[in-house]
Amino acid sequence: MKITDKLAQAHSAAKLPKATFSFEFFVPKTPQGVQNLYDRMDRMYELNPIFVDITWNAGGRLSSLTNEMVYTAQSILGLETCMHLTCTNMPVALIDEALDRAYKSGCQNILALRGDPPLDGSESTGDFKYAKDLITYIRKKYGDHFDIGVAAYPEGHPEETSGDRILEYLKEKCDAGANFIVTQMFYDVDNFIDWCSKIRKIGIDIPIVPGIMPISTYASLIRRAKWSEIKIPQHFLDALDPIKDDDYMVRQKGTELVAEMCEKLIQSGYVNHLHFYTMNLERATVMILEKLNLVEIVRESQVVTEAMPWRKSLHPERSKESIRPIFWQNRKYSYIMRTSAWDEFPNGRWGDARSPAFGDIDLCASELLRQSPKKALDLWGTPSTLKALEDLLVSYLEGGLTSLPWSDGPIGEETGVLIEDLVSINRKGFLTTNSQCAVNAAKSTDKLFGWGPKNGYVYQKQYLEFLCPKSLVDKLLKALDLFNSSDSEGNTHVITYYIVDKSGTLWTNTKEGDINAVTWGVFPCEEILQPTIVERTSFLAWKDEIFTLISEWATIYHRLMAKPSDGDSDQKQDQNQNQDDIENAYNFFNQLGDELVLCNLVNNNFTASNDVLFSLLNNLET
Repeated sequence: MKITDKLAQAHSAAKLPKATFSFEFFVPKTPQGVQNLYDRMDRMYELNPIFVDITWNAGGRLSSLTNEMVYTAQSILGLETCMHLTCTNMPVALIDEALDRAYKSGCQNILALRGDPPLDGSESTGDFKYAKDLITYIRKKYGDHFDIGVAAYPEGHPEETSGDRILEYLKEKCDAGANFIVTQMFYDVDNFIDWCSKIRKIGIDIPIVPGIMPISTYASLIRRAKWSEIKIPQHFLDALDPIKDDDYMVRQKGTELVAEMCEKLIQSGYVNHLHFYTMNLERATVMILEKLNLVEIVRESQVVTEAMPWRKSLHPERSKESIRPIFWQNRKYSYIMRTSAWDEFPNGRWGDARSPAFGDIDLCASELLRQSPKKALDLWGTPSTLKALEDLLVSYLEGGLTSLPWSDGPIGEETGVLIEDLVSINRKGFLTTNSQCAVNAAKSTDKLFGWGPKNGYVYQKQYLEFLCPKSLVDKLLKALDLFNSSDSEGNTHVITYYIVDKSGTLWTNTKEGDINAVTWGVFPCEEILQPTIVERTSFLAWKDEIFTLISEWATIYHRLMAKPSDGDSDQKQDQNQNQDDIENAYNFFNQLGDELVLCNLVNNNFTASNDVLFSLLNNLET
């Protein structure tokens, strides 16, 4: 969706937010930095930004990475994205490639920039000299498909001393087809308001989006202001100089100063949207939003919670996707990538695996584990026994860890309802990988379980997925059969199950082709939606992924196995001990997959309590 349309929609709602906001992120330099940024962007999604934008790094690998990040933000994270695109030193072929990839990703917003000139003072070797030329080219090639933003400089530009000329250049970019303006960072709010008045007087009437730079440290404030050649108001300096050596105090006072600046911007009438230069950090921006009370106001202005119980992709080819297997509930990156080659996502795609529209769930050729060896070691240590692995999972459930190989992010609020029971069965050796509560007619606006249009009701069957030793399969099957048999009153209970080992040996009480909806919603004037299901084909694909993740976990320790470096005797002893721990962990995970089975259980009585599946496992002799 176009940024200008989203802004118009947000500010025409029945309950108007006083301002909306967006975030800028830059391209990290390392693969692990990219993964960490995706996690941060995923968390910041919960703040409900109108859009995010991603900077352009001209030349080489980083240029294509901008496109990859746009794809991930749109397709996987569900974030409306604006892609920066510079034209300095950019041949038209590279610009065409970038625009084509943005178009195919579903991105409809481009921030068209000239970019920095060559450092040696020479002329640009690109096909376009100015941003207005790039805008004209995009309009000629793509018509109105893209909303195009342009940069503006309220305090002037280092290459032009005449303020009037700078305004003329901005007007030329707007006349070439720009839809909105994003400004350079600033702190002089009075000058900014005066500048807004000037551009309105020369006929520029498109939205003005002010660039807001949080204050994290005194040194970074001075450095960025000097680099951007902007003025720091005296009252900022007076407040911050006495505490400049205390980063905590600077951030607290800086938050107050920037929040006051934003309030004045909003009250001016020229601005109803704030764009934060996050510097890929989170807390400083969130502190300002909290100070402005914007987070809750924006959330409360939303008409619905989520369209689906899973994050809906903004990729155009997935627009009809309405059903997903529950197995990838916590692995959306993997699911999107594994199904990215599918050519359509009609309603009911998963309703019949024999449909000609049904595609393979390809196991990605690249590694599935999203952490580098060092990051994995820092996160998960070196467990080398089932008891140590149980401890690791319990730590995750209790909030001590932010991720696991099969869970990309921290424990969700809904799962929090089951924490005590989940911890209990993990302590018995049932290593949980996914779960879902039973829900009977919760309102669609419920903060914990709600999704879909308002005035609806949502339902869920209790679902539990775990790894356990092969030695427990017979006992588990007997317990399930006993539970499913008729009781003294003739009532039959049904827990459906799939149990599979690494080689693909399967135990189940379902028939091939059975589709079990485990989440559904009932809404006024709509068919019943069944967005989350359990079925055999996707479960077996998920089995491959789980056991591959275990194998890759072992590979990480194998990569870390090395001879200790030279050093003093105490250091060498510590290194030897660490290497022993790593080698023990490698040996443990290297054989772990062959000793486990993957199980999923669904209690089809959605009116029953959540004790049912947990009681069955807790009463099992292990």
